[in-house]
Amino acid sequence: MHSILDGEMALANSRSIFEKIYADYNKRVYVSPDPLQFLYDYKMSRDREVVGLIASSLAYGRVAQILKSVSSVLECLGESPAEFLKNTERKELEEKLEGFVHRFTDSSDMVDFLCCIGKVLNTHGSVENLFLSHYKGETWQAMQGFTKSFLDCGGRGATFLMPDPSKGSACKRLALYLRWMVRADDVDPGGWNKIDPGALLIPLDTHMFNICTKLGLCSRKNADGRSAIEITEAFKRVCPEDPVRYDFALTRFGIRSDMKLEELFINWDSIR
Repeated sequence: MHSILDGEMALANSRSIFEKIYADYNKRVYVSPDPLQFLYDYKMSRDREVVGLIASSLAYGRVAQILKSVSSVLECLGESPAEFLKNTERKELEEKLEGFVHRFTDSSDMVDFLCCIGKVLNTHGSVENLFLSHYKGETWQAMQGFTKSFLDCGGRGATFLMPDPSKGSACKRLALYLRWMVRADDVDPGGWNKIDPGALLIPLDTHMFNICTKLGLCSRKNADGRSAIEITEAFKRVCPEDPVRYDFALTRFGIRSDMKLEELFINWDSIR
């Protein structure tokens, strides 16, 4: 397949084009519909990290259902989800979430997941602290340690909602969560200040994989963990300090009904 960016020189010289797309589309007005929108309702980082973990973990399936499911969970957690989960027993969660279903995730799974979050908050003080306990400057290894520690809290439901990097998955939802929490701009609200944005991994799903393949940023055939690493390395050659900088702007094309994927490549040619 012919790629738009052929060769290292083309990639190295492409930052101005990516920056134009970023300037045009990395804006909050383009967020909805996206589970990221829920994070804007919480000023405190301690609550935002909990909301982000819930929203990103449920970010599979049709977007309308994702938004409905995230909203129904957050309605049960009150104004401060962090405080609620730190001080709430399983039985109360079971009562509040009775009948909850999101595709493969039922109420028991969701309660397992929320109980794990509560245990993390009580044990480590924050979700960020748990991640930092595994972070040595390299995100992929930290994600593996973080996932293992989180799943050690127990519960079948937590297993699906918290992807495991050691199994070869791109772990898009976890990478997306880290993007939301580590970066801070008009779109990503941030809140975690001790992780280098330059160490983040591209949140890779089929949609982003197709875009990156067309651009020539990936030589592999599947949207797996190795592809996520390869694409991240390509973006590091464009923007070493912030390789996931262009993720949101690029993925609006083909996700929003008013932004067709074909328009991205037409736009690219016009900028170039």
